[in-house]
Amino acid sequence: MTLRQWFQKGEAVLACGPHPERAHRDAELLLLHAARLERAALLVRWEEGLDEPGAARYSAHLERRLAGEPMQYILGETEFYGLPFRVTPDVLIPRPETEHTVEKVLDFAARFPNPRIVDIGTGSGAIAVALAHKLPQAVFTAIDISAPALAVAAENAKRNGVAIRFLEGDLLAPVAGERFDLVVSNPPYVPESDRETISVEVRDHEPGVALFAGCDGMDVYRRLIPSAFAALAPGGFVAMEIGFGQAEAIGGMLAGSGFCEIEFIPDLQGIPRVACGQKPPQR
Repeated sequence: MTLRQWFQKGEAVLACGPHPERAHRDAELLLLHAARLERAALLVRWEEGLDEPGAARYSAHLERRLAGEPMQYILGETEFYGLPFRVTPDVLIPRPETEHTVEKVLDFAARFPNPRIVDIGTGSGAIAVALAHKLPQAVFTAIDISAPALAVAAENAKRNGVAIRFLEGDLLAPVAGERFDLVVSNPPYVPESDRETISVEVRDHEPGVALFAGCDGMDVYRRLIPSAFAALAPGGFVAMEIGFGQAEAIGGMLAGSGFCEIEFIPDLQGIPRVACGQKPPQR
């Protein structure tokens, strides 16, 4: 079979899958990956054959996609904040809305000459790596409870040429006694009750430990917010991604833990997406 015929077959297979509207593009991307070709080369070589290893890879890719596995996991990479990231089923796939968190932390970081920044639940390292790429003068620590996730994050730091200290543990426990200017996190915030309503791609393929956080989705915030307050130097800031409908409750948690200057940054749909607060400066 020629590359054109393989593509046509792939498009037909994926048209029967969970995302038929993306069958054309997905079939092409998977073929490029399996054949290890750039798109320009694929178009030139349409009438050439696909070698046996490439055919096996493409067939496996199609089977995985047909089962609803995210394209990012099949391809093994994605882009976040203009940077390339390796992703595996051990880590959450970085979302565009998380870039709002990065932008807000960059605003806060400008207030410190050499900010000490810790990223809690780093996953793929997307937030920490994106920030480190923009803030070479900062000192970064990234923490995750998952050793496999940390291995992916460390690979992404190396790939993007940034220096980050990676530690395994629960929330801020690995840095007990240390002080930071910024605490940033994209923690799990999906309520368990929403499990059956989210897409198959997310529910069945992304790590549940990075998604779900109790019946209301706020179990992690209840522990993270007071521990972030304790870990911050006076005048330091916390910035956390939050879920739909959680702003009021999280605002109360921030105030109850002693934070001031509490604010919420909306995403492009106008939904509060980033919760921020400052530890009062010393007077």
